[in-house]
Amino acid sequence: MVLVSRYPSRAIPEVPLARFFRDAVAARGEQVAVVDGPTGRSYTFRQLLDLSASVANGLIARGIAPGDRIAFVCPNIPEVALAYHGAIAAGAVAMMVNPLATPEELIRYFGVGSPRLAIAAAPLVGAIRTAAPELPVISLGEAPGAEPLTALLGGSTVPPAVAISPDAVAVMPYSSGTTGFPKGVMLTHRNVIAQCLAIEATPHGDVVIPDAPLLAVLPFFHIYGIMAFLTLGLMRGAKLVTMPRFDLQQYVELARRHEVPLLHTVPPILLGLAKYPGELSLPHVRAAICGAAPLSAELAAEFTRRTGATVYQVYGMTEVSGATHLAARDPACSKPGSIGCLIASAEARVISTDTGDDVAPGERGEIWVRGPFVMRGYFEDPQATAQTIDRDGWLHTGDIGYVDADGDFWVVDRVKELIKYKGLQVAPAELEAVLLQHPAVADCAIYAQADDEAGEIPKAAVVLKRDVTATADELMQFVQARVSPHKRVRALHFVDAIPKSASGKILRRVLLAQDRT
Repeated sequence: MVLVSRYPSRAIPEVPLARFFRDAVAARGEQVAVVDGPTGRSYTFRQLLDLSASVANGLIARGIAPGDRIAFVCPNIPEVALAYHGAIAAGAVAMMVNPLATPEELIRYFGVGSPRLAIAAAPLVGAIRTAAPELPVISLGEAPGAEPLTALLGGSTVPPAVAISPDAVAVMPYSSGTTGFPKGVMLTHRNVIAQCLAIEATPHGDVVIPDAPLLAVLPFFHIYGIMAFLTLGLMRGAKLVTMPRFDLQQYVELARRHEVPLLHTVPPILLGLAKYPGELSLPHVRAAICGAAPLSAELAAEFTRRTGATVYQVYGMTEVSGATHLAARDPACSKPGSIGCLIASAEARVISTDTGDDVAPGERGEIWVRGPFVMRGYFEDPQATAQTIDRDGWLHTGDIGYVDADGDFWVVDRVKELIKYKGLQVAPAELEAVLLQHPAVADCAIYAQADDEAGEIPKAAVVLKRDVTATADELMQFVQARVSPHKRVRALHFVDAIPKSASGKILRRVLLAQDRT
């Protein structure tokens, strides 16, 4: 049974994202668009449009053509907005890379994505030079071996006349899909515009507040940050208050100083606020959106008790340009623990993992989704694309859930093996491949261990080679040196054998069950 959003969809204009964005914000002029939280450095909407046009023209002058990929390796600082919208206006693909990636990971990202150019924060230029010595780099700030962004800002502020199809790829964040090293998710101009229109067409009370400041701490390389801040947030006139790294005390202070009414969060941020020592005074906050990882009803209730603000859960994934479900002020979408209703333009099915048939309301199955915001596919990986999106356009989420009689959706489990550490994806297969490089490791398995603060942490079960010794700390440090901080193995124990199926598949549920006994 195909489940359809109760909300009417909006027509998607046949324009590229840069035109859509410019039309939405052009009238905001001298209103502040983005400000650096720690320093106060800021840009108005007029400056954002003028400088991003200069960036676009500068990129074109340096040989960037429509479809070329530009790797963004940046924390959340104001200049990212200028460069990001400049790249989009030039017809380039904004390839969003975790700025905490190790040089080894950067080599793999660049090997998969083949960027023509990198745009990076000055302190990260050295790592890029190590990973890709021949790759031209534009730095946000002064850095040896890189051209500063300021060199692009003196050119024409007239948007370049570049022919860009709405079906061309605009942005390429990364996702692990269900397993393995992160894959480039190709999101078209039409996908991103469709997501913006779908969110705006969905009744959501406090969820989108025009002209309100937003604390932009969720990373710009993540689909949540791309959509909530760099795209829809700015289009709605938000003043983005950027934070290059999360610090709870600074987060609270900035929320007070800028009178932020709406918080975009993930469960660890809500947990930090719920457990905030002493008095938590956030008088202007009236709502929080929580996404990227499951949110317990208990945590939402405790946050509301401390702040008086309502928590709305959003559900989605990188592969759908952001969200497909939103629990908001609509009374039919306000059950604690539910991911809410389908947003406008979204369709869903709940499919039995045993029979492949649709299940009845209240019965569990894998959630499939479809809509104009579903990705074109994984970059240069048609096999993974075909495993994720079927011939009828249904994206198989890998999440197990059900829909109730009111049309509310609930997620209760998942088929996919991903670990969600503080809302960030960790693919077990990637960490297993790293561990197996250690000369003492004969076999291993990575699986999720529940954690009150992080949601889940990567835990390793390791089989040592015969007559070889190694400590848990030694192996965890070995992995730590080779992966981004959120991927670190945070618990490790030794076992005699890794439980596997007859076909050799790791039985992670058996390891979880063993932990409980």
